[in-house]
Amino acid sequence: MTTNTDIAIVGGGIIGSSIAYFISAHPLFDGQITVIEKDPAYTCSSSALSVGGIRHQFSTPVNIQMSKFATEFIKNINQYLQIDDPVNVFFKEQGYLFLATKKGLSSLLTNYNTQLQEKVDIRYLDSDALKNQFPWLNTEDLAGGTFGESGEGWIDPHALIQGFKRKAMMQGVRYLKNEVVGFDLLNRSINRIHLSDKGQIKPKWVINAAGPQAKIIARQAGVFLPVESRKRQVHVFRCAHSLPDAPLLIDPTGVYFRPEGKLFICGKSPHPDQDPECEDFNLNLNQFEEDIWPILAHRVPIFEAIRREHSWAGHYAVNTIDHNVMVGHHPDLNNFILANGFSGHGLQQAPAIGRAMAELLVDGRYIEIDLTQLSFDRIKTGRIVVEESVV
Repeated sequence: MTTNTDIAIVGGGIIGSSIAYFISAHPLFDGQITVIEKDPAYTCSSSALSVGGIRHQFSTPVNIQMSKFATEFIKNINQYLQIDDPVNVFFKEQGYLFLATKKGLSSLLTNYNTQLQEKVDIRYLDSDALKNQFPWLNTEDLAGGTFGESGEGWIDPHALIQGFKRKAMMQGVRYLKNEVVGFDLLNRSINRIHLSDKGQIKPKWVINAAGPQAKIIARQAGVFLPVESRKRQVHVFRCAHSLPDAPLLIDPTGVYFRPEGKLFICGKSPHPDQDPECEDFNLNLNQFEEDIWPILAHRVPIFEAIRREHSWAGHYAVNTIDHNVMVGHHPDLNNFILANGFSGHGLQQAPAIGRAMAELLVDGRYIEIDLTQLSFDRIKTGRIVVEESVV
């Protein structure tokens, strides 16, 4: 059986559901939106398995602008997503703290100046100021740091996904538990979508919001995307001492931690030589004992005695070219729209991307934040937009 739809969104996670919500909420849109999601419980969702961070401390203005809107959206979430009971995503506005040694200070200050130009509430702290504000911190090898005074922190990612999904469905969006297995092309457009249950969808527009699977979906449409699924582990540990008001701290080594109730969570991106494309969720617990714990114990002396409680793995959809999202029209297909390659930033960029997709497809142009520089064209022309601040 073939079903017609105006917009088919492949992937119903945080990006797909944000897009579905914003388009269906647009006062000039009166069409049908169909979201195709193979994992509606989000057990393998990149965003649901993330640490839920919202930060303004990026190196590129466009990423700062998108995260600023995420903060505005979350602080006013019930103006957008409330149906009956209020929506609560449990925003902990405790800031990010980026630390730098003397070697990394120049890069930190360059990013800091960009952030100030974008008028976000970030403060630079030298080593003495760091010690005064965070007395539990070992600053002996630090030259400085930047701290988000407001607007930064973390949320419950699953609650935000469900908030988008429920409101989108209330606005008439149809969610299908299904999987895309292929496309029929006609005149440089996607004419039909083939589903795993043998059904078909005939769309006017197709939006690729498939996260780490984006390259597979693009390949089925006959085009290439430089997106790879890269595994990221998160470890939960217990300490006899609490730091309930601590920020999300990023050490110069790349190790991060933040409080989670009476516990803490932490992680570290693998070295590029040990970060292959993969889809499994297998854990390497040696990472905690060998790579993370010694750094935690050095940076925060009370972490000398900690105990790992449990761990989990999720995946980043990494844009291997410049670690920035590719968004907008694909130049090789007339009706194929991209929202791919977030490289770990999807949760905090989801509100801005959803709004931008509504502008692009309904208004015909970006209005609030111009995302033109993040189009796929930059990959073909080499005018890449590199994000230096990747955690």
